[in-house]
Amino acid sequence: MQRKAYVPGVAVLLAALLAACTGSSDDGSPDDPRPGEATASATVAQPGRYDTLPEPCASVDQDTLDILLPGIGQLPDEAQRQRAYEGDATQTYDTDRKAGCRWKVESADATHYLFVDFERIVSFDNAVSDDSKAQEVYGGKVEAADLPEPTPSVSEEDSEGADEESDEPEKTQTSGGATADPSTSSSASASGSAASSGSSSPSPSASGTPASLQPRTLDGLGDEAFLDDALGTSKQRTVTVVFRTSNVLVTVEYEEQPATTTVVPDSEEMQDRARNLAERLAEAFDD
Repeated sequence: MQRKAYVPGVAVLLAALLAACTGSSDDGSPDDPRPGEATASATVAQPGRYDTLPEPCASVDQDTLDILLPGIGQLPDEAQRQRAYEGDATQTYDTDRKAGCRWKVESADATHYLFVDFERIVSFDNAVSDDSKAQEVYGGKVEAADLPEPTPSVSEEDSEGADEESDEPEKTQTSGGATADPSTSSSASASGSAASSGSSSPSPSASGTPASLQPRTLDGLGDEAFLDDALGTSKQRTVTVVFRTSNVLVTVEYEEQPATTTVVPDSEEMQDRARNLAERLAEAFDD
């Protein structure tokens, strides 16, 4: 009799345990993830805007090449002229990640070189977006360029000095007994010195290049951009424009090597040509 009474008691106990286990799983709370499993709350950085690159040798039209490479249209051999317009693609293992093209044209006065390079940046870190990685790579290029500090113009320096002076300076007495306003006399002397110099252009840097043509960052070109300008010992000038648009870095390198070392390539002209091409490329990415 005691054995028969014990068996139902065990059954009741097991039923209670099963009910408790069932209740804990039905409370609506999610199960803990297994070790190594990604949770739904894990964030993944956004991919870049571009997942491919344009063909660089086809990115510069013939009219632009006529301007950048003087003499290309006058090459006597038609096949040679066609090859010069087409350019030479740089060797790469993945044209969706990096692609470039080079042009070279020799003329009686100089040899001109043009290089266009596209680089698509991909972040392999889920916590870092492609754009953030591209910003990092671009920052390294700016650091390597070692751009000089911006040089203030003469007018800016004068205006700062004027702000420090009082609005109504004390008048001084001249040798003739009359009073004179120092601001009037200083303005006259400044006018005299300006007239003697015969120039009112921005102050040049230590190298003699106007501040407006110094290597610098550029506004209104892609997300961020800079320009570098270097003159070599043999008077070859190389102008480089680099800009970033989302996760793509674009480099335009334009070089002129004069036929003689007595000629110095014009900095302003070369910078204008390189910037115009960079702006055209940026517009093509936005289309």
